[in-house]
Formats: sequence, C-alpha cells, structure tokens
Amino acid sequence: MEKVDVVALGELLIDFTENGISAHGNPIMEANPGGAVCNVLSMLSGLSKSTAYIGKVGKDIFGKQLTEAIRSVGIDDSGLVVDDNVNTTLAFVHTYEDGDRDFSFYRNPGADMMLTVDELNLDLVRNCRIFHYGSLSMTSKCCEEATFKAIEVAKESGAIISFDPNLREPLWDSLDHAKEEISKGMKQCDILKISDNEIIWFTGKEDFDEGVEELRKQFNPKLITVTMGKDGSRAYYGDKIVSVPGFVNENTIETTGAGDTFGACVLNYILEQGLDGLTEDDLKEMLTFANAAASIITTRKGALKVMPSREEVEKLLRS
Repeated sequence: MEKVDVVALGELLIDFTENGISAHGNPIMEANPGGAVCNVLSMLSGLSKSTAYIGKVGKDIFGKQLTEAIRSVGIDDSGLVVDDNVNTTLAFVHTYEDGDRDFSFYRNPGADMMLTVDELNLDLVRNCRIFHYGSLSMTSKCCEEATFKAIEVAKESGAIISFDPNLREPLWDSLDHAKEEISKGMKQCDILKISDNEIIWFTGKEDFDEGVEELRKQFNPKLITVTMGKDGSRAYYGDKIVSVPGFVNENTIETTGAGDTFGACVLNYILEQGLDGLTEDDLKEMLTFANAAASIITTRKGALKVMPSREEVEKLLRS
C-alpha cells in the first residue's frame, strides 16, 4: 500500500447553516458537509496531498451525501463505515452578526460516536505520514478506544501525530470529563493546534504564553500553534515564539471551518518542510499562509466543499 500523507479519524456530519429567511419568516437551513477532521483533509487534498478518512456515518440520506462529498474532494473513503442502526450526526449552526457561531447537536447517539476498534482500517493508519484526530471521537467509550488504538498503531509505524482538541461543550457529559480526555489526547501528539479560548479553559491562563508554557510542561508537543481569531496566530517551537497578525476580511460571514483550514495548512507545511529544524522565518511563512487561508474560508458558507485553493491563498498574500 502506498503511503498516505494524512489519515484522520473523527466526526463526519452535516452542518445545517442558516442561509436566508423564508417567505414565512422562518430560517432556511442549508445541509453542508462538515466535521473538523474532514475539513482538514479537504483542504489538504486541495493542496495536492493524499488523504484518507476513518469514521462512521448512518445508513441514511445524510450518510450518502457525506460519502459522496468526501469522495468529490479527493478524500479516500476506504476507512468509512456505515452504521445500519444509528443515524448520521447533525449539527445546527447559529451565526451571530460578527461571524461567530453556536452549535446545537443531534447526536445522542450519532453514528460518528459508534466506531469500534474492530472497524478500524489499520492498513491506512500504518501507512500514513501524519495521523490527525480531535476530541469528538473521545466522547463515547467505543470510539475513544478506537481513537487510541489508531494513535498507538500510527506511533508504532513512525507517523507524526497531530491533535486539535476542538472543544464542543454540549457534546460532553461534563467539562471535567472533557479535560480528562483532551489531556490524554495532548499526551500523544507531536503537533498541537489549539484555540485561544481553549487555552484559557484548559489552563486557566489569560496570557497565552503562560498557558502554552503550562501545556509544554505537562505534554511537551514539538510544535504548538494557537489560533486567536482576528488577532492571527502564534507558533511555539523549541525556544521560538512567532506571532503573525490575522487577515481581517470585510466579507466574513461565518467562522465555521476557519480553525480546520488553518490546521490543514500547518500540516501541509510540515509535510513539505518536515518537523525538524524549523526557523523563525519558516514558522512565519507557515502561519502567514495558514492565516490567509483561514480568512478566505470565513467568506463562504460551509467548509468541506468550499476550501480555498493554493492559488486563491497566494493571490491574497500578494495583495
């Protein structure tokens, strides 16, 4: 089997996003394919990287739509399992005027939670350069076991391990449980992508440098990137701290997928440059491209099927 650049395990779901008001004054919802890890894979596929997904959908119209969606953007679906009994997970996204959003999930259970160890396509895991995961696959016992089995196999085969906590509070029975599982996820990773609000929640530190220092003492990933919304992003690598301002886009309509787009660009840079010996200039180049890509996705509804191309990102950088 040929090496796959990035294999990801996690949620694949429908994001119902608001798209206007009906004649009767009701919100019109558009069924967008989504799920953080598949958004990451979609962006990477668009950057000419080979990608594969491991996860589960229901045997319903949404499961069929999602299967077709990931195939259409070039993601290998040989690790995708269909559940005969549990429906595909649905998320309803409410967008505020500033582009930020709230989620309501229909997932009690949802198919993405039901992946088991026996259903893992471990050939994909053994043959990837980077293995990527989030925390939503840790919210149920069976899928948590599958996640950590896949991480174990990926580490044994020499893959770089990438983690994005992607905290979604409504999906956890308690935030203490969330912290416990996310700690286990952080303990395994070489690359940690984390948001500003997640650092504050996890460490209690308002100062991101102090928060990251605490994370490094506990878990010591090789590279930590922090997304800070309109304020841009920051990278922590060895003794280097590099900050790059954001690209504030006047056409922003929603922020769904912005962090995933950013994270994908970081992984793309590591695939091309490696994780060893990165300079401050390297980190700045990596963050600048990732910030620009994230800015573009905020001007579009949905994420998985509308990721920016390399040419679009480079055009923004030139301007």
